Amino acid sequence: MRFIKNILKFIIALFESPISAGILSFFVYALIAAQRGSITGTSSAPYFNYLADAFLHGQLSLRLLPANQHDLAFFSGQYFMYWPPFPAILLMPFVALFGVGFSDVFLTLLIGALNVSLVAYTFRVVDKQNLIPIDAAGRGILTIFFAFGTVHLFLSSLGIVWFTSQIIAFLCSILAFLAAIRLKGYPAFFLTGLALACATLTRNHLIFLGIWPAYFLFQSHKSSGLKNIIPYFLVAALPILAAVVFNGLYNYLRFGNILEYGLTYQDFGAFFRPDFQKFGHFNIHYLPTNFYYNFIYYPFPTSDTTLMGGSLFLLSPLFLAGFRAIRDSNTRKSVIMLWFTIIAVTIPILMNIGTGWKTFGPRYTLDFTIPLLLLTAIGFRTWPKWVSFLFVIISIAQFIIGTLFYIRVT
Repeated sequence: MRFIKNILKFIIALFESPISAGILSFFVYALIAAQRGSITGTSSAPYFNYLADAFLHGQLSLRLLPANQHDLAFFSGQYFMYWPPFPAILLMPFVALFGVGFSDVFLTLLIGALNVSLVAYTFRVVDKQNLIPIDAAGRGILTIFFAFGTVHLFLSSLGIVWFTSQIIAFLCSILAFLAAIRLKGYPAFFLTGLALACATLTRNHLIFLGIWPAYFLFQSHKSSGLKNIIPYFLVAALPILAAVVFNGLYNYLRFGNILEYGLTYQDFGAFFRPDFQKFGHFNIHYLPTNFYYNFIYYPFPTSDTTLMGGSLFLLSPLFLAGFRAIRDSNTRKSVIMLWFTIIAVTIPILMNIGTGWKTFGPRYTLDFTIPLLLLTAIGFRTWPKWVSFLFVIISIAQFIIGTLFYIRVT
């Protein structure tokens, strides 16, 4: 028994370290990805590679066409992407060097591992600054949980366009939170705004993720006086405003409408087409279905609807600690703002036509996982370590089984 405890302590200590946490996560993600094919090859939908190629050749429509055109937008005889363009911009130097055959799978594995490192580092920062005191064992458990017990495991291991965009969006989002927490003065505001701009240029509704960083920056700088606070926020707003203008111009040049992302012309496929024709892309009609598949439904591997999503709190039960965070009187205002941020990000998710279809787990919930992780870090401190560890083991088992099931049936 002592031997097992020592092994567990060693593993937890490895994941408390940002460097070793990232390296180990990469190998686990790569091992899972290898069950589907080569980790240095392309996925079945490497669309960002093709958009990067189009940008490199001075055009906004796809110059080359991928073998699979599902979910692309067809307009005026050309194929476009409805996804915002930042991932393609990020890929441009790689596609310039290696062509459209550059491995989106490998890139997603790398960024997924980097995300784990940044989560581990974030827990160190909030502990060091006494924002959320967490001992080393707690930090290690939380990092293991994020790496393997949340939908991040599933999304990091497969590399197709839908998942790559979310992994890149998470990277931008956690950099925004880190800039707000770690830095001071103009660098804090500007880099927070820049990271949020990149997140918004990856997944538009992530602009709402800036609610808590804005609150935190205000609280940590309000002693400098209103005279200084206003220029600070103007500096933060500049890159976000630039991203909004860029998005509008990008849409106008493609479709003649600053609000048209290509969703009107998207090839949804037979599964979603009837709902789209009746209710459009965003509608309150979708709210009950999306709420069910993201927060209630359990994806039994034998069910026909297994790949429709899955309950966030059943698959990742450690997140339940986030509800306990409200009892912490020392952080109550911050906790309220974290929950408000989560709700603001969740509303567009619940009104979207898709549930996260053909995935295991509630993939869209990754969009608000950063504030939820911080809430979990606050709430789980009052739990016995063995309870937290048990929840982590349950989560890891479910996501590994579910991800391997997905690989087998798709």
